[in-house]
Amino acid sequence: MKSLQTQDYVVFLIYFVIVASYGYWVYRRKKKAGTTASHDYFLAEGSLTWWAIGASLIASNISAEQMIGMSGNGFKMGLAISTYEWMAAATLMIVAVFFIPVYLKNKIYTMPQFLNQRYNGTVAMIMAVFWLLLYVVVNLTSILYLGALAIHAISGVDLYLCMIFLAVFALVITLGGMKVIGYTDVIQVFFLIVGGLATTYLALSLVSDKFGGDGVLSGLKLLTQKADDHFHMILKQDNANYISLPGLTVLIGGMWIVNLNYWGCNQYITQRALGADLKTARNGILFAAFLKLLMPVIVVLPGIAAYVLYKEGAFQSEMMVGGELVQDNAYPVMMNLLNPGLKGLAFAALTAAVVASLAGKANSIATIFALDIYKKKINTEADEKKIVSIGKIAVVVSLIVAVVIAPFMGIDKKGGFEFIQEYTGFVSPGIFAMFILGFFWKKTTSNAALFATVGGFAFSIFFKFLPSFANLAFLQPYGFSVPNAEGVYEIPFLDRMGFVFILCILGMWIISRIENRHGVTPHGLEVDTKMFKLSPGFTVGLLIVCGILTALYTIFW
Repeated sequence: MKSLQTQDYVVFLIYFVIVASYGYWVYRRKKKAGTTASHDYFLAEGSLTWWAIGASLIASNISAEQMIGMSGNGFKMGLAISTYEWMAAATLMIVAVFFIPVYLKNKIYTMPQFLNQRYNGTVAMIMAVFWLLLYVVVNLTSILYLGALAIHAISGVDLYLCMIFLAVFALVITLGGMKVIGYTDVIQVFFLIVGGLATTYLALSLVSDKFGGDGVLSGLKLLTQKADDHFHMILKQDNANYISLPGLTVLIGGMWIVNLNYWGCNQYITQRALGADLKTARNGILFAAFLKLLMPVIVVLPGIAAYVLYKEGAFQSEMMVGGELVQDNAYPVMMNLLNPGLKGLAFAALTAAVVASLAGKANSIATIFALDIYKKKINTEADEKKIVSIGKIAVVVSLIVAVVIAPFMGIDKKGGFEFIQEYTGFVSPGIFAMFILGFFWKKTTSNAALFATVGGFAFSIFFKFLPSFANLAFLQPYGFSVPNAEGVYEIPFLDRMGFVFILCILGMWIISRIENRHGVTPHGLEVDTKMFKLSPGFTVGLLIVCGILTALYTIFW
């Protein structure tokens, strides 16, 4: 039933009041003495605890594309899509050990600032403008529109009104600054997890009831029996979904580029930890890694349950649109079956995921525009108060632009989670190559970085359209090409990313070596091996995460 009952509205109102009241209380608290206005607003410098950083990382990451899109992929390809979540947990450990110490040691607060400090102003400004456009035109609109679409499917409220509501809710939180975002994200994550688990509980109960089982654990066991093909993490080449998740590439290939670029080189994400000391930042990231391990239970299992029930004749009309099966309908279908009250809780969870992501993205837009564009190019004499005001204006403008253009972007026709991953992959190999060599090879030059930025995108386009004029069947025995629906052999996009990354690294090495011989001396970062030393507590946590991941991939190989 596409509507909310009185109990649902009461639960949702409680959630809204808690988040808004707590956010206002945090905002009104006295600011930390000695912290500049801009750093307090954009970074919440020194005021976020480890649990706030960890919760904020997850709240900013999990949005409609995960809860709707990844659940849809669970319906289509099963547990294998969880590799994005579980490999993210491993990636977060690498970011905590190696990336964050470099950022904090060199007092890096924004990604363009890193590029300016390590390379030059040209590289930094190109990427600042690029990130700004990407965040507004692609990310903000996608989160807003997919979130509104999901809420519309559950509540029946007009789509455009849903978009306006989400934008206004996010605006209220974002204008309070990173401190408000960070601490309200703790509440958002609570509702996200509890509400998400309610949907999973219902899904497993329905499977249990359908096949005469008893309870949730029975439902999970039946799920693995009735959809055995949906419980393999490493897909074989004859699997129809191999082109999306090409075998061992998820463990030793392009999946690392996806995650390391997202979690380690992304203003939207790293901003949460850049205002803290190293110990707090690392502990927060470790907490986020543990939460990541839980996410497939919330966002993937309901999709697999919907698949099993669909095979048994359920949801035949709900899963179809225009005579075609729409996998992204799996999660809303499950939520619509929840009892009044519980549905309100799940609705609050979905709203929390969307609003937290919108707020985090808007804050990153404000940070990049105010600190890296306005302060450096438009008004170099701007004081702290002016910079914060400009940041707030950037938040308002970006959300208005997103609301206006989102309906015309064709986002609903382009698919969900997998589409976002593939097309982000056009730029991430070059960006990651630029960052990784910038971190750990002092001889990397600015022209090499420009090559990675522009060349990485060009190589991605080349490999994308290569099947149009070349037969790539010769790569099939090696697992690097598979036939699509038209019988044309394509390179899986995760493998494409791996190839592009290797080419970018090689190109950067060659350009840097040539320039080094001609007397070009790059600006290396300050790196001290002592920065990478781990505390005993963090080491134990890291080993537990690695142990759990090893067990999960062994069980569901």
